[in-house]
Amino acid sequence: MKITVTETAAEKLSERIAGKDGCVKLKYDIDGCGCVVSGVTALWLVHELDDDDREIKTNAGSIYVEKSKEVFLDEDLKIDFSEKANCFQLKSPNQYLNPRMSFFDKTK
Repeated sequence: MKITVTETAAEKLSERIAGKDGCVKLKYDIDGCGCVVSGVTALWLVHELDDDDREIKTNAGSIYVEKSKEVFLDEDLKIDFSEKANCFQLKSPNQYLNPRMSFFDKTK
């Protein structure tokens, strides 16, 4: 899996994690979705990683992805930031996986 982070997204991500300890995860969240195939991707800042997390080195640092959820993601991903919508976006060459991706600080 390859993840590229745009310059704008990297700046916004740096602002949100500035001064905080933790790791950034690309989380495929299924809570409240009703079914595992109806999950929603989000960026999480976490204190600790799970045994199932795999490190993906990006141009903006490491991002962790759950190995068991990689099946729901494309092989070539891009994390962007929409100034107009004020949110992150997850894209692949074929589709938007989440055009309004949230960032959650789970270290609080």
